[in-house]
Amino acid sequence: MASIHLDLGTATWRKSSHSNGDGGNCLEVAQNFARWRKSSYSNGSGGDCLEVADGVPGLVPVRDSKRPDGPALVVQAAAWAPFVESVKAS
Repeated sequence: MASIHLDLGTATWRKSSHSNGDGGNCLEVAQNFARWRKSSYSNGSGGDCLEVADGVPGLVPVRDSKRPDGPALVVQAAAWAPFVESVKAS
C-alpha cells in the first residue's frame, strides 16, 4: 500500500477534551483541514445526513452532519466508490 502524505501546515489544531493540565499523553485534532459537504441525498428536514470531505488526496473522510465535532471515519479513496455502489444496491 502506498503512503499518503498530507500537508497539515495550515490546519487549526485543538487539544482533546480528555487532556489535562499535567502534561500527560494528549491527542490533538486538526480542525477545519477538510472541506466538508453534505450528501446530495440530504434534505432540509434535518434527517440522517452524511458529510464527506473533499480535497484529501487518497482518502475520503466521512462524518455525521449532526455531530460535526464528533469522530470521522476515513476510507481509502479506492474503496469509496465500491462502498457507495454497495449501499445503493441494498
